Amino acid sequence: MHDIDPARVGRLARALAEGDEVTAEMDARAEAEGFPTVGPAVGGWLRLLARTTDPVRGFEFGSGFGYSAYWFADAFPPDGELVLTEVDADELADARDYLARGGYADRCVFEHGDALDTVERYDGPFDVVLVDNEKERYPEAFAAVRDKVAPGGMVFVDNAVTAGPLDFDGILALVEGDEYDANAETAGVAELLATLRDDSDFEVALLPVGEGVAVARRRD
Repeated sequence: MHDIDPARVGRLARALAEGDEVTAEMDARAEAEGFPTVGPAVGGWLRLLARTTDPVRGFEFGSGFGYSAYWFADAFPPDGELVLTEVDADELADARDYLARGGYADRCVFEHGDALDTVERYDGPFDVVLVDNEKERYPEAFAAVRDKVAPGGMVFVDNAVTAGPLDFDGILALVEGDEYDANAETAGVAELLATLRDDSDFEVALLPVGEGVAVARRRD
């Protein structure tokens, strides 16, 4: 089999993702501003996997201008509830606008403030959870929501492989149980991945697309 350029595979994944005019606009904005989003290849996976849970309620730790939520939202019924959290008020207002334009605002709650404070006000259960806040706080995010994940529900962990401050060698070493002088962001991601692996109530696998997404499912 001939070697295949991963970048071209990524192009194929993006070509298969069924976005719309709004996601195209959001992609253009992200590229122009250098804003980190999961991108359409991961967005397509988020939506597809969310559908398998028949989601009614969802929670995002970190929503930015609503990119991931937009992909998730189509899997939710109109009377569902997807909670977006964002500390930047302007980005949250943009998220509200994008989701309204897509026809999804009716199933979204827009929470301005720290996600870890916000999640305390929600009892769950959540069928879908996205962890995409500050990397060093990943373990705190999961600890705050773990018992609120519904049986069969899914937890998506973005940047499981890479992001600006992350050191993949450190993630790998720490998850494998080796010592490594990692920065706080790298240590946070690695700790959550190891926690999910070792939690008997969850099963977890890695999607090596985008910047890496760990997908954990709560056992029935």
